[in-house]
Amino acid sequence: MKIDILTIFPDQVSSFLSEGIFRLAQKQGVEINVHDLRGWTTDKHKTIDDRPFGGGPGMIMKVEPIFKALQSLKSSKSTVILTSAKGEMLSSELSKELSKLKHIILICGHYEGVDERVKEHLTDKQISIGNYVLSGGELPALVVLDSLLRHVPSVLGNPESLEEESHEEGIEQEYPQYTRPEDFKGWKVPEILLSGDHEKIRRWRKARSNGKSRKL
Repeated sequence: MKIDILTIFPDQVSSFLSEGIFRLAQKQGVEINVHDLRGWTTDKHKTIDDRPFGGGPGMIMKVEPIFKALQSLKSSKSTVILTSAKGEMLSSELSKELSKLKHIILICGHYEGVDERVKEHLTDKQISIGNYVLSGGELPALVVLDSLLRHVPSVLGNPESLEEESHEEGIEQEYPQYTRPEDFKGWKVPEILLSGDHEKIRRWRKARSNGKSRKL
């Protein structure tokens, strides 16, 4: 899998890529590249935004640099994704779909948005990570990337950890987990987890993962 990220703040994105799941994914052969969108501007000021036609507050990202960047990076196997508050809501199912793609180009929006022609003619999908507004698309792009990388084979060391996570297999939330010490300031680990009875533990976890607290 290859992933290209287009942003006007490349350092903000790159700072994440040497840690955690991003580092693990790259060690397993996932290629992740960060590109400064200003590299595809033509004026001496490297302008990537301008005032909106018809007036209005803020600045809009220009279509030309994005078009030229995609001309340079895109192939027949590419899927172009724009982070947008108006896009499809990110979900586990969507992350699984994205993880099967060969090449993803993520465009990080900024300012008051991007020229509508980017959405109409240059992108295959728009994705939102929630019903709120952020100052830019860099963090949403990283969230999308983190979410999809978890579904790429071999990235996670233990596949079972993914299968049992929230939203997998219809589970609404993860079951409570504990580690040593067994008793900390009087806060004790549930006895069933110390019983060694794996079937009872499995049923307890299943019940708790669905928000229940009944005794088994």
